[in-house]
Amino acid sequence: MSIEFTIDGRVFTAEPGQTILEVARANGIEIPSLCREQRVSKTTSCFVCVVKDQKTGRFLPSCSACPSAGQAIESNTDEVWDMRRTALNLLLSEHAGDCEAPCTLACPAHAAVEEYVRAGRQGDFLKALTIIKERIPLPMTIGRVCPRFCEKDCRRNVYGKPVAINDFKRLAADMYYDSYMETLPEETGKKVAVVGAGPAGLAAAYYLRRKGVAVKVFDAMPKAGGMTRYGIPEYRLPKTAVLDREIAHFEKLGVTFEFNRTLGKDLALDDLKKGFDAVIIAIGCWQASGLRCPGEELAVPGIDFLRNIAENDNVAPNPGRTIVVGGGNTAMDCVRSSVRLGSSDVRCFYRRTEAEMPAEKIEIHEAKEEGVQFEFLIAPVKLEKCGSHLVLTCRRMELGEPDASGRRKPVEIPGSDFEVEADTVIAAIGQKTCAPAGLPVDKYGCLDGETPAPGLYAAGDCVSGAATVVEGVASGRRTALAVCKDLLGIEEEPESKIFVSRGSWQDLKKEDLVSCATMFLKTTEPNRI
Repeated sequence: MSIEFTIDGRVFTAEPGQTILEVARANGIEIPSLCREQRVSKTTSCFVCVVKDQKTGRFLPSCSACPSAGQAIESNTDEVWDMRRTALNLLLSEHAGDCEAPCTLACPAHAAVEEYVRAGRQGDFLKALTIIKERIPLPMTIGRVCPRFCEKDCRRNVYGKPVAINDFKRLAADMYYDSYMETLPEETGKKVAVVGAGPAGLAAAYYLRRKGVAVKVFDAMPKAGGMTRYGIPEYRLPKTAVLDREIAHFEKLGVTFEFNRTLGKDLALDDLKKGFDAVIIAIGCWQASGLRCPGEELAVPGIDFLRNIAENDNVAPNPGRTIVVGGGNTAMDCVRSSVRLGSSDVRCFYRRTEAEMPAEKIEIHEAKEEGVQFEFLIAPVKLEKCGSHLVLTCRRMELGEPDASGRRKPVEIPGSDFEVEADTVIAAIGQKTCAPAGLPVDKYGCLDGETPAPGLYAAGDCVSGAATVVEGVASGRRTALAVCKDLLGIEEEPESKIFVSRGSWQDLKKEDLVSCATMFLKTTEPNRI
């Protein structure tokens, strides 16, 4: 005999033996459930599918509870969703996996790491490159200079070494980059100007072209590449063998370039607005921070030092006794470049300890191997010219309480000053954007990443501050998609929100919780890294 009961005030009929979950699903009512998934559990109910009996106030697992005549079931109240959320938290309290591979979550460009590594493992590197270029339009460059966020978070670190993710990317790009060509859609008739031919500007141009938008890139330098050309040394990124090949691909895609044009000088923003449907500002961070002490004008800015080497085809004078002040990757590039220019006395001064240095550990290690001397807990106080050499007065420091960055703040030790002679002092302690008048900037000189004015957009280091190449590429893509939405009405499908195993489940919304069961099962799929 059929049984009549209600779910959320609607009357339904159940056959004997049918569960509440079966009736709900047969009538289009979505109730999340893992209860019958054998890969999750063979011994107990998950209770994610819980519903409430309105009359008794009891919570029932809908996958096993059968309805009774006249029963009133609630499946969509806040109380029910809170109970499901609690059940899911209990399941995950001992869950050691992730619903998305941590390597993909760690990648700033959110490249499909598992997919392209799987393709490479199967020997199909052309397919791997196709997957890579969905998110990374500069795979040859990034394959050489990326700090490998993905490998740092690889699950295999638990057992020893991570998967060689970056090597898969680099090999796929090196093998097929010259022969690979994207299929472009018909031209839309829209034109966009990109100011800045660095990673963010190139990425924006790439994704705009893939949507049928005509793109012209303007840059203040003689060649494209931005900091990848003028800020990354040749030993890390060969310009002719790698970067020029990548830039040539953009020309194949129909991207046009105009060089030696500086925004605010011989390139007017108003003219760009008149001649193009949108303008993307991606001018980077080219202004170096000083030593912040008397005589700082005698120090060579780190990015200027590297730029001079690049502009002179890696032929530059021996800097002699060299002191580099700073602890980031630019500082490491400066000390290692100084060694390559012939200096036998290269030192790096940093105001915190080695543990707090923001540079990549491999860069520090290799600098030491090349003979660079590191001295920590030292800050510059004064720089003077004495005859043919420089004298840098320094003060020793000690670590105090943590500052806003979370690192312990260096505190001066009174009476600890000392002097060091050098032929070259390089300041590599930060960079900032030099934005022309008329562009809105914050107190740090950075542009607003949101549209600062109709038809005007910003991307890359000039928005975030100095960042990595892969972070710049990710920013350029996001900006290109925003332009396509405004110009073409193309609404990108929202990326699925990925939930990790601990700490974020309590923040789920109702609409998210329905899909959690499916996400959770991904941890048990075969062939996942």
